Amino acid sequence: MHIHVNGRNIEITDAIKAYVKEKAGKVVAHYEQIDAIDAVLSVIKNPSVSDSHVAEINCKIEGVTLRVEEKAENMYASIDLACDKLDRQVKKFKEKGLSKGKVESIRTTQTNIEE
Repeated sequence: MHIHVNGRNIEITDAIKAYVKEKAGKVVAHYEQIDAIDAVLSVIKNPSVSDSHVAEINCKIEGVTLRVEEKAENMYASIDLACDKLDRQVKKFKEKGLSKGKVESIRTTQTNIEE
């Protein structure tokens, strides 16, 4: 599994990178089929914007991409919010069971009705 952290208008320190990997690691613990997680952290440098720290996380699972974006007053809070949202999406994806033919959709399933 690959976790890649990138930054826009911010220098990514080792502490931030470790924090993202720790939080994303908890998401991976719920579903082992995750191929890659890409995090893009950015700062909006406009002083009139209150939630200026943005965390965007893309998660690739078996050909499907889940994407979350959260804004907060500091970077750690935005990472927390984004990882919590991603965790909920991964759990929902896992519970659906529709990934790659594990469970067929009722729309494509044909039934035979005996008369």
